[in-house]
Amino acid sequence: MQHEVTFAGFGGQGIMTAGQLLAYAGMAEGKMVVWLPSYGPEMRGGTAYCTVVISDKPIASPIIENPQAIAVFNRPSMDKFESKVKKGGVLVVNSSLIDIKSNRDDITGIYVPANDIAITAGNAKAANMVILGALIGHLGLVKMETVKAVVAEKMSKKQEFLAMNYQTLEQGFQLGSSPT
Repeated sequence: MQHEVTFAGFGGQGIMTAGQLLAYAGMAEGKMVVWLPSYGPEMRGGTAYCTVVISDKPIASPIIENPQAIAVFNRPSMDKFESKVKKGGVLVVNSSLIDIKSNRDDITGIYVPANDIAITAGNAKAANMVILGALIGHLGLVKMETVKAVVAEKMSKKQEFLAMNYQTLEQGFQLGSSPT
């Protein structure tokens, strides 16, 4: 089975980090993985997105026009990417920064107050962990234990944030597992 996920937002929201963590978790579980980043010209503050493909078979192309799931972190990304979600797919929305709902009735919308959860946990930069957790909770792309192990390994220089990252991942996971 092949899963395609796009994370989109502005530079500095941890878009690339969320994608990389998902990709590393897929690799840790022995799956075929592609991570393809795309940056706007401004870098920090500009548009940024990445696509992650996880499969149990070789991946024919890293370029995916209509992924199964898209996670949007800000309103411009919602405007740009909502229409690209494959029919029957999932749109995860950071409802802390996006005050509209999807117009589409052929996809599942999951609305997660990622920034609010991250701020309550102690650091607004953890919003990407909330979104990543929601995606994993809803789609079951990889095991939560695998993601936690990857977070511990890849973010080992910031041990003081490890518990908070686990907490926000778990909160996102719970919201994704039982979307409203």
